Amino acid sequence: MSQATKQEAIKGAFFGALVGDALCLGSHYEYDALKIYEAYGQKPIERFMSPGEMMDGQTHGIGWGQRNYHPGKKAGGTTDYGDYNVLVLEHLAATSEPARPFSVAAMIPHWMNRLENGWGSWICTMTKETYQQVRQGLPVERLGGLSNAMAIRHVAAHGYYDDEETLADVARKTMFTHTDATALAGGEFFARVTHRVIHGSTPSDAIEDVAVEMGGFIEAKVAQAIAKVKEEADPSSTLSQEQFSDDLALTSMARLWDIGRSEPIRVGKASPTEGTLPGSIYIILKYADQEDALKVALQANAMIGGDNASRAIAVGMVLGSYKGVHAIADDWKESLDQWEYCNTLLNKLPLLKA
Repeated sequence: MSQATKQEAIKGAFFGALVGDALCLGSHYEYDALKIYEAYGQKPIERFMSPGEMMDGQTHGIGWGQRNYHPGKKAGGTTDYGDYNVLVLEHLAATSEPARPFSVAAMIPHWMNRLENGWGSWICTMTKETYQQVRQGLPVERLGGLSNAMAIRHVAAHGYYDDEETLADVARKTMFTHTDATALAGGEFFARVTHRVIHGSTPSDAIEDVAVEMGGFIEAKVAQAIAKVKEEADPSSTLSQEQFSDDLALTSMARLWDIGRSEPIRVGKASPTEGTLPGSIYIILKYADQEDALKVALQANAMIGGDNASRAIAVGMVLGSYKGVHAIADDWKESLDQWEYCNTLLNKLPLLKA
């Protein structure tokens, strides 16, 4: 069981997600794990890096080409996944007295302002599409596009709401740019798991219990991840003998997606929830009970590459809530750009007020 208090677990969830995301800024959308390994001196990443640092300032986003995906960011900053979680935190902190139900309509003006004034990170296709829909006057219930990418943005809500059903609803609402059922289910799944871990469950118990309760796509993907963890841990398996076993584990859990560009996308480490969800669960379960679990899990996730920032939010929030905010390495805490800023905002939330 976690030794963290409820408040430490809530902050651990938020900052675990944020430092995990910041750790991926340098390699976000680089799909070659060997390239990352060689660029980082043949060892796990230890510090935050600027976009493409040690890789000529660019990463290889399959389907989008070689480029700098976060041109307004530097080491210690966050990708768009981290930015969205900070944005939701800002909105919640500004509406904490009195606490109120979550409203997408109420958050949209702040969202628009952030996008229009130095966002700095990659702006995903669904964000662009939804922005145009808002400009055209579409009602909130019709916003979003059919993207299957998992985009968890609700982490700060664990400091605002203490009811699992409410948190599941907020997880879906903060993904208002997405309408795909699997993506929305992925966000809900990790909201429920994190809530239970904050309240004393182990990650493995929470993951298995929520999977059974949600059923269908989620249950199948969780079972796939659990089986892959067991396979990688089996010394007689071929996978366990591989130098980049985590990378191969993730790519083996989803199809290759040939979209007619230069090469097929390895969906297991790309944005679609069919790979991101079991990949995140694999990392959580493999590292949850290891020494320095949060650190080694976030390092391993970053080294895999692909859409590692999406997985980082899920891995960081679950293991951060399990181990507590004090499990975050001091050097990461001190070099994360927005640590003090976000900590001040977190302290305004109903469940974290002094």
